[in-house]
Amino acid sequence: MINRNNIIELLKGIKVEWKALGQVTTTVTAPSKIKKDKYCKTGKIAIIDQGEQFIAGYSNEDIQPIEYGQYIIFGDHSEHIKYVDFSFIQGADGIKILKANIDNAKYIYYAFKNFYNKEFSYKRHWSNAKETYIPIPPLRVQTEIVRILDTFTKLTAELTAELTAELIARKKQYNYYRDKLLTFKEDEVEWKALGEVGQLIRGNGLQKKDFTETGVPAIHYGQIYTYYGIFATETKSFVSAKLAEKLKKARYGDILLAGTSENVKDVMTPLGWLGGEIVFSGDMFAFRPSNILNTKYLTYLLQTTPFQKFKEKYANGTKVIRIPAEKFLTFNIPIPPLKEQVRIVEILDKFDVLTNSITEGLPREIELRQKQYEYYRNLLLNFPKVEDK
Repeated sequence: MINRNNIIELLKGIKVEWKALGQVTTTVTAPSKIKKDKYCKTGKIAIIDQGEQFIAGYSNEDIQPIEYGQYIIFGDHSEHIKYVDFSFIQGADGIKILKANIDNAKYIYYAFKNFYNKEFSYKRHWSNAKETYIPIPPLRVQTEIVRILDTFTKLTAELTAELTAELIARKKQYNYYRDKLLTFKEDEVEWKALGEVGQLIRGNGLQKKDFTETGVPAIHYGQIYTYYGIFATETKSFVSAKLAEKLKKARYGDILLAGTSENVKDVMTPLGWLGGEIVFSGDMFAFRPSNILNTKYLTYLLQTTPFQKFKEKYANGTKVIRIPAEKFLTFNIPIPPLKEQVRIVEILDKFDVLTNSITEGLPREIELRQKQYEYYRNLLLNFPKVEDK
């Protein structure tokens, strides 16, 4: 592993010339472009555009691509910077395709990423980007810097892949045991439709624009599957007391449900509410279970594979997916004694903690590795400027 002292020794006494990006690159014009509605998930040639994804899609069309070479791609609007060393088709508009005028194009890519100051606004940025000054050390130093940064890039990618695989495996294991714990034979326990064991309360009003910094705790339906986990005791958002008077209320022990979404997976996602009284939006429901049901038990039950299959059967709509309230209330659930429900909940809570620990740890580990990478990149490119002397 490269350490700080090795890097300092590598750069010791090295003289560099600072040049603007526009001086060390030439803009290449693509022979053809492809519109976004023509992108495919698979194909014979990759599409590169200014989006965040490295490869935006693929194409099988008979379109002349950019020839094989080493290129630096700059998103004129997005400010994303990419390095491409293969033949590709330009996707839509908005990118600058740059070819380096020096031997090591990848060095230019790394230096550009390090020294370019993003403006974070949707306008054309190339006129400023091309004036980004980067240090040009001897070729042997450029090559070693690229080797080191390539190593860190590979290590970061490997870490991400490993942690993602572990997360997927942990979730599969969790889902398996959750379904197993919540599976009963027909004669083992009592079975009832949801409509027999609780009250479904439909939300009203409340749009995102109604949120305030403080006030009465509130939840919007979209937050259920984008912000919250399985259970919650506090809200992210608030509304004024005046508006709250007009809205439907949920209380401790209710199960909040997203009444609509863009896909079947998210529609009727449950959130077990374990806090005080709150208000909630339209396009969502609060299911208030009777005293024969444990809230956490039912919340877990509404995440099982049987409920997912039930949703697939009754979901309707194309862009906006809904499940009719009357259909939801027909879903049959197993109701073991409360003591058994509590036992199951205790086990699933432990599995949930284990799963969340790696879910939260994944981005944290990646962030730490990214900071380490940026530290070494800054150190490797820490050449004195003329004004520093």
